[in-house]
Amino acid sequence: MTTLSLKNVTRRFGGLVAVDSVSFDIGSTGVTAVIGPNGAGKTTLFSLISGALAPSDGQIFLDGRDITGIRPEDVAARGLIRTFQLVQLFQNMSVLDNVKAGQHLHTRGGIFAALARPGWARREETQIEARAWELLEFVGLSDHAHAFATALPYGQQRLLEVARALAAKPKLLLLDEPAAGLNADETKRLSGIIRRIAETGTAVLLIEHDMTLVMNTADEVVVLDFGKKIAQGLPEEVQKNPDVLAAYLGGVEIGHG
Repeated sequence: MTTLSLKNVTRRFGGLVAVDSVSFDIGSTGVTAVIGPNGAGKTTLFSLISGALAPSDGQIFLDGRDITGIRPEDVAARGLIRTFQLVQLFQNMSVLDNVKAGQHLHTRGGIFAALARPGWARREETQIEARAWELLEFVGLSDHAHAFATALPYGQQRLLEVARALAAKPKLLLLDEPAAGLNADETKRLSGIIRRIAETGTAVLLIEHDMTLVMNTADEVVVLDFGKKIAQGLPEEVQKNPDVLAAYLGGVEIGHG
């Protein structure tokens, strides 16, 4: 089954074509990586997929439904959740509360429920907290549940952002440079978590500059250069593709870490 389908997606900014007639499909499971040099159009492509930008041309489908140009909150409600290059957490909330907040798309509670606290609202609150604990355990942060998000080292803040995104129960999780700022050990841990996410049935689409993470984590790689898709295939195929080597790697073959 196809979760995400891009059909000739293009985005122009005046005379600049940032994304140029890009097409590819993503299945319902697995990890797909989008790579390319700076300015290749990767982040613009993510913004188009997540609804932050509208395409100039082309169409985007999620589970067969056209989501081209709809608002980001509506895209999220349909199961497509995105993280960003810069960590965006509720810094003055606890680690646990950050993950609880990520479940707001799937809760019924409002002002009345918070004030009156009917039985269903109390049960829902219990379920929300239990799910948050599960996700913190999943990313290895349960020991820090009651700390403020600001107290976490940067690498753990990255993992917290992933846990909060998972709280929204995504069908497709978009990770924008999740390894940025991480050391080798943290990157290896992140790679394992991303693989486990895919194994639980959530498709993952990531932008990443860390080629070791890409080669060790992705099932498929899409390569952009100057807004165009120049290659797509298995990591071992892409790392030997002459167009990729010329455009992105300066002729040096990618190695596994």
